[in-house]
Amino acid sequence: MSHTVKEKTKLLARVRRIKGQVEAVERALESELCCADVLMLVASVRGAVNGLTVELLEDHIRNHVVDPAHEPDPERAKGAAELIDVVRTYLK
Repeated sequence: MSHTVKEKTKLLARVRRIKGQVEAVERALESELCCADVLMLVASVRGAVNGLTVELLEDHIRNHVVDPAHEPDPERAKGAAELIDVVRTYLK
């Protein structure tokens, strides 16, 4: 995934934030925090992982399938843009 090298710093920062969130879940479980609080922490981790997944999938589509901004065929460009929108919506 050579295109991820361009975004390496940003992606690693996201992964480190996710790591911090997972560590917060671990601390919450160790300190026997109430289940509702732990569930909220887990939901935030899920959201962060989904956000990272969307970013990686969108980059993959743009770099390995079709980049809507540079596709000369309007139908393919439209299809790729719709796919990116669906991925964003589905993993939101």
